[in-house]
Amino acid sequence: MEKLSVTIICGNEENNIEECIKSILWADEIILVDSYSKDKTIVIASKFEVKIFQNKWESFASQRQFALSKCTNEWVFSIDADERCSPLLADEIKEKINFGTNNFAGYRMPRKSFFLNKWVKHGGWYPDYQLRLFKKQATVSERLVHEKYEVEGELGIMKNDLLHYTVSSISEYMQKVNQYSTLQSIEKSKNRKINFLNMLFRPTLAFIQGYIFKGGFLDGITGLMVVNFHIITNMLTFMKIWQIQNKKKS
Repeated sequence: MEKLSVTIICGNEENNIEECIKSILWADEIILVDSYSKDKTIVIASKFEVKIFQNKWESFASQRQFALSKCTNEWVFSIDADERCSPLLADEIKEKINFGTNNFAGYRMPRKSFFLNKWVKHGGWYPDYQLRLFKKQATVSERLVHEKYEVEGELGIMKNDLLHYTVSSISEYMQKVNQYSTLQSIEKSKNRKINFLNMLFRPTLAFIQGYIFKGGFLDGITGLMVVNFHIITNMLTFMKIWQIQNKKKS
């Protein structure tokens, strides 16, 4: 039977880490890479049979690559602290690595995301396929944000959902929005010029696309909040790009 390593990268995740670990205790090996948390993340994780490493945070991509380097098994399942592996997904993972076709180098799985404990079905949030099960020869794309695992070979598709509890409070999500918009602005400022029309029309277009064309309105007030956060992220990213580019000029 094939053995499986699970990787988790985290930092200050005391509210999430226990439930995350509990959902993958069936794995042969759990690798947790912590970026020197200042809360009780490590204390909580230490209650379980987990291999804990601490590594200075440089980027999402480098942290994921470091976690991969610590895996000792052929197959790897990557999960984040705010995600959960359901029993159905666990059974499907075991089935794929033991009885699936040998031609696949990895598997993409649907991710079911929750906003304040409500499943967001529309607006482009679902099925949000993620490559999270793969052979450990995988690499991670060098991006500051929205980094992805990359494999050489054919990919299979899984049917059971990875559960993603992405927003537990408005104030917490605003911190994420600020962080992600900063990282996006650094990436995009290298090859995108921002002007008055971008700031005036792009947020409106983001609303029309997410709320109307992608069906965000079908999720009611939750869908409205989601698309509004998307607009805020969009606008913050453009403003930060403008700030970066005008600092360079001055």
